[in-house]
Amino acid sequence: MATTHEVIPEYTPPDFNRLGLAHAPVVQTAAAPKDGVLPKNYHATSNHPEYVHLGNGEWILARQSRMDSVMVLRGRELEVVEPRRVRAGDPVVLGRTENGEEGIYLHISGFEPLSEHFADKFSFRNRGTRETPFSRSYDELYQVLRHDRDTGYIVWVLGPAVAFDMDSRSAMQGLIESGYCHALLAGNALATHDLEAARFRTGLGQDIYTQAFQPMGHYNHLDIINEVRQRGSIPAAIEELNLRDGIMYACEKRGIPYVLAGSIRDDGPLPEVIGDTYQAQDAMRVHAKMATTVIAMATQLHSIAFGNMVPSYHVLDDGTVRPVFFYVVDMTEFCVDKLANRGSAQAVAILTNAQDFMVNLWNNLRG
Repeated sequence: MATTHEVIPEYTPPDFNRLGLAHAPVVQTAAAPKDGVLPKNYHATSNHPEYVHLGNGEWILARQSRMDSVMVLRGRELEVVEPRRVRAGDPVVLGRTENGEEGIYLHISGFEPLSEHFADKFSFRNRGTRETPFSRSYDELYQVLRHDRDTGYIVWVLGPAVAFDMDSRSAMQGLIESGYCHALLAGNALATHDLEAARFRTGLGQDIYTQAFQPMGHYNHLDIINEVRQRGSIPAAIEELNLRDGIMYACEKRGIPYVLAGSIRDDGPLPEVIGDTYQAQDAMRVHAKMATTVIAMATQLHSIAFGNMVPSYHVLDDGTVRPVFFYVVDMTEFCVDKLANRGSAQAVAILTNAQDFMVNLWNNLRG
């Protein structure tokens, strides 16, 4: 069995003496002029580890740094905050440089293996594409999930395609029931079609095994939404309708938290769907702060949104810094390319359909 260090790369913090930053300027702050408004020259954070200099060679790491937020420094306490959450008078960190010139240091190579330093500067096939064999990615993912099942926080971001197939839906249920999911993020569609499958054995009116259209099947997802709304909640509907399988059933059975974020296109929606965008964002950020592994599958906009919330690292209770693994499972490179373009360069693509991925994963992790 692989050791923790073989599964989770060790973090190498910056050596500020070697970098010539022992006597760098002390980081500066300025008071926010009003609620939700930042002072001039504020520092916008990335999703990489960022340090600020308090003086006398003392640098502290911002916990849970993420993109497009700011740092608020109160004494020796450094908090990363979304700009809309800043309050008048908050001491916001200032500076637009990243190499210590203003007491801020951005560290991008903490998890870089030693071999990276000896790699050729030019190489072919250095990004995951449709031509990439993903055997190594799968093997690493199996190890990471086995490790994080017991010691980490695994977050799934799912699109409805997972619920349209009997095998992938059953595989996701098995993974949840086996402890490989600590939180589920989705939209109205995933929950609706999963409950539709539990009630009618269809997904958007198609049989979830044969894919054959069922008579009047296009009513099924609307009917299940109506039945859930009549009962007031998903858990009440599961109980009263005697639904006994599926993704939502497994979440309720295991007490797994889920966030269903609404969209303009939603039918219904189900009672648990959060219609306010910023409330949904806040609910998702709770899990972004705890995530150690993320699997985002078959939902491009949701994957990109959550990718922008997730740090590239996680600070454990004992102060150990470890990477956050982010896997994007989709049929095309678009989603992972978009994430990379938005700063989430740690996203790893596995290009395949949701059904094949789920069945492969479950067959290797079950038992």
